[in-house]
Amino acid sequence: MNLEKLKAYELVEEKDLKDLNSKGYLFRHKKSGARISAISNDDENKVFYIGFRTPPADSTGVAHIVEHTVLCGSDKFPAKDPFVELVKGSLNTFLNAMTYPDKTVYPVASCNDKDFQNLMDVYMDAVLHPNIYKREEIFKQEGWHYELESKDAPVTINGVVYNEMKGAFSSPEGVLEREILNSLYPDTSYGNESGGDPQFIPDLTYQDYLDFHSRYYHPCNSYIYLYGNVDIEEKLLWLDKEYLSKYDEISIDSTIKRQEGFDAPAYVSKHYPVASNEPLEDNTYLSYNLSIGTSTDRKLYQAFEILDYALLNAPAAPLKKALILAGIGKDIMGSFDNGVYQPMFSIIAKNANLKDKDRFLEIIQSVLREQAEGGLNKKSLLAGINSAEFRYRESDFGSYPKGLIYGLQMFDSWLYDDSIPFMHLEAGEIFQFLRKQVETDYFEKLIQDYMIDNTHASVVVIEPERGLNARSEEKLTEKLKSYKESLSEDEIEKLIRDTKHLKAYQEEPSSREDIEKIPMLKREDMKKEAMPFVNEERNCENLPVLYHNIFSNGILYLNFLFDICFVSQEDLPYLGILKAVLGYMDTKQYSYGDLADEINLETGGMSASISVYPSIADDTSYEAKFEVRTKMLNDKLPKALELLEEILCHTKISDEKRLLEILSEVKSRLKMSLSSAGNSVSAIRAMSYFSETSLYNDMTMGIDFYRVVAMYEEHFQEKKEELVSKLEDLSKRIFTREGLLLSLTCDEEGYGKLPGCLKKLKEALPLGEGAEKKEKAHLSCEKKNEGFMDASKVQYVSRAGDFKKAGFSYTGALKILKVILSYDYLWNNIRVKGGAYGCGSGFARNGNVYFSSYRDPNLKNTNEVYEKIPEYIRNFSADERDMTKYIIGTISGMDTPLNPNAKGERSTLAYLSHITFEDIQTERDQVISAKEEDIRKLADLVEAVLAQENICVIGNEEKIKEEQELFLSTKDLF
Repeated sequence: MNLEKLKAYELVEEKDLKDLNSKGYLFRHKKSGARISAISNDDENKVFYIGFRTPPADSTGVAHIVEHTVLCGSDKFPAKDPFVELVKGSLNTFLNAMTYPDKTVYPVASCNDKDFQNLMDVYMDAVLHPNIYKREEIFKQEGWHYELESKDAPVTINGVVYNEMKGAFSSPEGVLEREILNSLYPDTSYGNESGGDPQFIPDLTYQDYLDFHSRYYHPCNSYIYLYGNVDIEEKLLWLDKEYLSKYDEISIDSTIKRQEGFDAPAYVSKHYPVASNEPLEDNTYLSYNLSIGTSTDRKLYQAFEILDYALLNAPAAPLKKALILAGIGKDIMGSFDNGVYQPMFSIIAKNANLKDKDRFLEIIQSVLREQAEGGLNKKSLLAGINSAEFRYRESDFGSYPKGLIYGLQMFDSWLYDDSIPFMHLEAGEIFQFLRKQVETDYFEKLIQDYMIDNTHASVVVIEPERGLNARSEEKLTEKLKSYKESLSEDEIEKLIRDTKHLKAYQEEPSSREDIEKIPMLKREDMKKEAMPFVNEERNCENLPVLYHNIFSNGILYLNFLFDICFVSQEDLPYLGILKAVLGYMDTKQYSYGDLADEINLETGGMSASISVYPSIADDTSYEAKFEVRTKMLNDKLPKALELLEEILCHTKISDEKRLLEILSEVKSRLKMSLSSAGNSVSAIRAMSYFSETSLYNDMTMGIDFYRVVAMYEEHFQEKKEELVSKLEDLSKRIFTREGLLLSLTCDEEGYGKLPGCLKKLKEALPLGEGAEKKEKAHLSCEKKNEGFMDASKVQYVSRAGDFKKAGFSYTGALKILKVILSYDYLWNNIRVKGGAYGCGSGFARNGNVYFSSYRDPNLKNTNEVYEKIPEYIRNFSADERDMTKYIIGTISGMDTPLNPNAKGERSTLAYLSHITFEDIQTERDQVISAKEEDIRKLADLVEAVLAQENICVIGNEEKIKEEQELFLSTKDLF
């Protein structure tokens, strides 16, 4: 990097980031005052973001609405939705925008240099020169607006953010999280809801919204980040020339103020909505929350992560154990949130009762004193440190680019102190420091100073209330009625005209000229070759091993896949329960607490899952596997296998007390996921009406599974022996050598460790019953078309079907159709016009198809949108540029960069589903060469799928009752 050329910038810091094998730079743009940090390394998955400090002054959601709207067109790129155009037509590996309590961030990532530059340009112009000042319709569509269809119609409120937050405020966990933050920091911007409270969103005026953008979206209030194998000099010169040099530094007060401590803990009591048949008993949330220093204290920042494990989140952690033993709550959760200026430590009892509040607080204080005076379990502390350090060194963030996660973590120090952006990326020395402190009273002193003697605390109670939604809707209806009555004839006419005008604006596509201003790659910029699989069949100790020879930096990823195709339909839910108990109950050698510590001390973790692999060779065939995974440093393999043997062969399932504790926790967590992921839950349920693989998923992790878990938890005393017997029988039949496949991802050096230490575990596993006793079970699907009622204010609407049963074949063009539907037809009709937060579709190789909506104010209208998909496809037209755009967007989803573990998982999936490299290469060729007529040909396929009329909806009780004729049955979700 030639600093002589970078005269527009001051180099504030240059630093070796040894743990990241990278070099860090911190710059300041002299003219505009912009802050820029760059992390230079050889990672091809490049990341850029621009973020702003955006403390909200109220709960109208202005920061959130600005985040949605700046991506709706700008000076240089005036098309109505450049964000969606980029999703459809770029090779991005990440593209989004996020509103936090104190900042708003706009990140992009790509492995393609030209694409990366395009994404940077569109995002920089979007945040600094958005169209929001020219088109009020953008604010109305994404934020909120009154709707009036005719003189006699009622006035309603609609808007994407408004509906998104109605969904967010329906979740008790969401309500609790917000109230905790507000309760600890009432005199700061954290005392407001940055996402927007639906009650206050309609108070936001267009002018106040524009003022917020002009106040905070200036380079001197910005944080710009570059990461990866990027020409930093070139990017900085470009940023200066195109954007930053056009601004002079001004004074903006966006400081995140520090909350003064309290003399005594604050107390907050709120209610959350439950459906009319949901119980009120055992449904209250109790929480005790503490403010812990600031996030610029790097030792505290990491030390409380470890205390969170040792005190609360380890299976036998003392706080969790004491509260469960006292019968306070059935699920004890803890969290340490260090993503705000003053981090928060929370102890939460879920499924509790208000009458237990005082005992809850007494037990917490008693356990904390006990731990501070008598000393923490040193093994638990070391296990917590080892687990945190393993995650840090591995840097496996799933599908998210690691450069993105590093960049977002930098905000935890950089947002509050310009001079320390890299503080939390260099955690190696902190882990070293914390290991040494285990032998001292360091952690005990932290408990004394920050938990026992700390009065900057709050008690937040969230109680269930039936009819709360109905009452708030009635209140809103009355308010809107009064508002309408206050309008003159002329004002009513104007509102009707405004409603029509907004709908006309939403219908009107961007001009060709505007669309073509958005930069785009060409077909030749795409790789022609599909990503290969890495599968090699080997044999070790007479057990089949699927080996993935991939460099994994000294980490070995091992997966035991046990065959479960023989498990009968009625026994499928027990697989989900068995998955939940493994590793969380006593074994012959260990108590469940010691077992968890041992796992975290010696490995990077162990987990179980149930996976179904549909065969593409035979539509009716599939492989079902009970998978037990672990990962560890190469030299820890013998210990990892010893622990696996202990779990698989010696788990004490008959410990009824512990079994009930696990059931209660599983029920609680399931309830959370069924509510928050209603779109995928309803889609799986709709597909379970005709698909055995989806039925398998529903019965082992979906609605049917929840019902079985809830039944056993509620009637445990009379049914416990039956449950123990089922689980013991299943584990004996599943955990055998017969039908076992090992999947191993590592280099040859790692593989070399396996033969010497597998024998003992193999011999501990019984041979099995013989193939004749393990015939594949037949699953019976049944069309149910259900409406599941809950206390939400929004819906999750799913339709599904099977194109193979209708006589159609899979083609790569279906992958393009998914992009077209999800970001054109469904996006425009369900999100833009309908006001839902999200929508999507999926077309699987085995014939399964779904269409779904997320946090959707509509039900019947959404179903009608689905019905018109075939007509849209028949009339589909796209010129060469448009087709290329859709193809690029499709390839982007197919080429997500994978870490070593994910490469191994992808290869295993292909092996078990009988997908060959030729299959994926053919699919890729079909995608790259597709023409508009290939899309139009799919209209009959979609029509046949919709004609099967499979529908499942999760949502608002009143809304589902109104549309009862759509369903064969309606029932409570919980």
